[in-house]
Amino acid sequence: MRIGVIGGGAWGTALAQVAAHRGAPVTLWAREPEVVAAINTAQENRLFLAGVPLSASIRATGDLADLADRDALLVVAPAQHVRGVLSQLAPRGQPLVLCAKGIEAGTQLLVGEVARAVQPQSPVAVLSGPTFAHEVAAGLPTAVTLAAADAALGRALSDRLAAPHFRPYASDDVIGAEIGGAVKNVLAIACGVVDGAGLGQNARAALIARGFAEMTRFGLARGARAETLAGLSGLGDLVLTCSSTSSRNFSLGVGLGQGRAAAELLADRRTVAEGAFTAPVLREAALAAAVDMPVTQAVCRLLEGAPVDAVVGALLARPLRQEAR
Repeated sequence: MRIGVIGGGAWGTALAQVAAHRGAPVTLWAREPEVVAAINTAQENRLFLAGVPLSASIRATGDLADLADRDALLVVAPAQHVRGVLSQLAPRGQPLVLCAKGIEAGTQLLVGEVARAVQPQSPVAVLSGPTFAHEVAAGLPTAVTLAAADAALGRALSDRLAAPHFRPYASDDVIGAEIGGAVKNVLAIACGVVDGAGLGQNARAALIARGFAEMTRFGLARGARAETLAGLSGLGDLVLTCSSTSSRNFSLGVGLGQGRAAAELLADRRTVAEGAFTAPVLREAALAAAVDMPVTQAVCRLLEGAPVDAVVGALLARPLRQEAR
């Protein structure tokens, strides 16, 4: 199976490295000419994944037409850009493996729903889970969910992408895999705020647990299965991104907790904290589904400039309730 990768950031480059682990040729599309040049001449993505030597079988391109002969495409563009990129892709029916985590602003569509609207002839799968790009690229042990409604497609993709250090677990719950990845980015911002504001480890653990309850409520309302949300693409990814500054969303939250403005923290265009874009969309979608998501609402208030003390105080002042609700 010939693999193409759409997106030359750290995660796209790391997945290209996984797909090339047997020396198989991989074509990676990147928007930045300097990324294309560095990969093709020095086998390194110096802009987004500096210091990681890449397989010589990875070829970078700036032309989406060069992906036309690929048997499957890993779509690793940021969630808010997936529609635009896929709209430029000639329809050829290749399976699309969606690796971005988010909900589209304006439509409240999951990335898979966007892909099916733009490329209706292409079957869709979702790859999601607890993954830091630099660890995956370095060959450290990683497990992910690979969800596809078509079991045969899921097996074929899993077999192709599996490596000694990279273990895909099959699922047919595409919606659950997507929702876990989207919601955990928002919750990671909240956990970063706890760290930046010095609120302690007790508060972080409580926030992870209550955030997972939010994720579950929203996921079930959108048709996800509880066991998927409790797996790698939900709880597993949540634990990872809520505990390390290697998470861009967690780092954004740390800055907010320290009193810095969201606009300042989001100014670096080399990284994308997807949770900052997902949070207001998730708040709208939760309201539309009548799902209570107080942590998500709190993150939105912080991104809008509300003081940390006021937002935390409002959360702690909520009426007491049974934990299961």
